[in-house]
Amino acid sequence: MLIDTPLANQLGAQRDDRLRVLIVGAGVAGTTLAQLLRRDGLHPALVDRMPAFDHPGYMLALMPLVDQAFIDLGIHDEYLAAGTPMARYAFRSHRGKTLRTDSMSELLGAYGDSLGISREALIEVLTHDGCPVTLGTTVDAVTGAARGAGGTARFVGREGRAIGEASFDLVVGADGIRSRMRDVLGAGPLDVARTGWSGWVAWADERGDSALGEELWGDGFFLGAYPVKGRLGVFLGGPDADLAGGPTAFAASVRSRVDDIGPRLDEALAAVAAAPDPYLWRLEDAGVAHWVLPHGVLLGDAAAGFLPTAGIGAGMAIESAWLMGRMLAGAAPDALPGLLAAWERAERPRVEAAQANSRVLARLMFRRGRLTAWLRETTMRMLSVQSVLGPIVRLVAARPDPEALLAAQQARMR
Repeated sequence: MLIDTPLANQLGAQRDDRLRVLIVGAGVAGTTLAQLLRRDGLHPALVDRMPAFDHPGYMLALMPLVDQAFIDLGIHDEYLAAGTPMARYAFRSHRGKTLRTDSMSELLGAYGDSLGISREALIEVLTHDGCPVTLGTTVDAVTGAARGAGGTARFVGREGRAIGEASFDLVVGADGIRSRMRDVLGAGPLDVARTGWSGWVAWADERGDSALGEELWGDGFFLGAYPVKGRLGVFLGGPDADLAGGPTAFAASVRSRVDDIGPRLDEALAAVAAAPDPYLWRLEDAGVAHWVLPHGVLLGDAAAGFLPTAGIGAGMAIESAWLMGRMLAGAAPDALPGLLAAWERAERPRVEAAQANSRVLARLMFRRGRLTAWLRETTMRMLSVQSVLGPIVRLVAARPDPEALLAAQQARMR
């Protein structure tokens, strides 16, 4: 579990480390990197601006590209136990009829495990043997010379109150899609895709097939149900203007437009309507041109935040953290510039390819109009999920090799 720890204790623990590392953001990417560095004998300082562990939570789909991170952390069995296999995917028409069901096992099974898991359960797996973090704390400046992508970080607590400074060889901004560390580190302009849609996330009881994820691409709405351990994660979305009446009214509107929703998706709609304060997810992404900056590195959603359309964002964040952790294993401070540059050259094209695929799917999914829906459904009858997710499958099949990257970097240094 994440253990709230005074900042002074974290800084003291790393006093004799060969690399002094600061990670800002205790989400999926930041926690993964922190735990990998701890396995390598370091004591990275991990801080998060949230004053408590009160993230609303949502469901995640994780493809096999994350497996090696869990294997390296020694928690692969715990990960499998906490998740649910995503064996099949069903696509429904705008009126609710199931048009096709495809096997995700046949598509990705050769490469490893594809699971549905809640964000809360994933963080618990990553931190099963404990993970110190200082809550209610972030960084508002990083200045001064450093041997790597670091410098002197100025910490602030609640209400922006300064609480001290410390120097680091490496500062990692992993504080999410609405990252403040982008500005702190001078990342420059954002590349943002705004769909004009948002959606509510809720949880429903599982009915029927616990290995089936299904989506209903409606005329001006989207409804998805995704299995996690013992329940369904539900997403109900639509154009921002149409959501103004709240989740209960929008769920009723969707139900009136569907002929054949079935008991499973009917319960999913009811769960959104009944949730006291469902999490509203704005469907937009963000990215920056450079991840490695003079005084820090951006990681995960801070570097490239995803639309949820391809179910790949969390997986790419874990892969990026895993690859960075492997490349930093045993590294000295003076090797950081070259290693981090090699990491970005290898990982950024992969992440941006996945992000581009998510944007293409968003243009297909988040549309309105009966003619558009009919054309979309005609296309989807002919295309398999393998055709739609082909670029993602190629990424899964060609996971980067950190040993090869390290050898190439050593050759560059000669």
